[in-house]
Amino acid sequence: MNTALPHGDRAATGDARVTVWYDGACPLCRREIDLMRRLDRRDRLHFVDVARDGATCPIDRAALLARFHACEDGRMLEGAAAFAAMWRAIPLLRPLGLLARYRPVLALLDRLYTYFLRWRPALQRRLR
Repeated sequence: MNTALPHGDRAATGDARVTVWYDGACPLCRREIDLMRRLDRRDRLHFVDVARDGATCPIDRAALLARFHACEDGRMLEGAAAFAAMWRAIPLLRPLGLLARYRPVLALLDRLYTYFLRWRPALQRRLR
């Protein structure tokens, strides 16, 4: 599901619109999405709160709630690859998103994200 994207795509220039599915019931997720909304001055990101009733979900809702997902240039991405797609759409974060195109960097980011997911429930409880 995390297919490497070609370097010549529109996401590299930040011209692509990226759809991001997130867990609106998660305080950490909401804080991050609020930050991304403030940074997204070019309106390149479209956010979908999967926790809301009636949210449009292209794949199983439970999968969308379990891991971060985004669609960039028609490709569904998850985990660190989805974060990187979101970062590439924001000029300030684009360098980090482009760096994540390198497999070793993306692999490290994905391992860190997987580790974070283990701690997410405890962190959520502290923020409520």
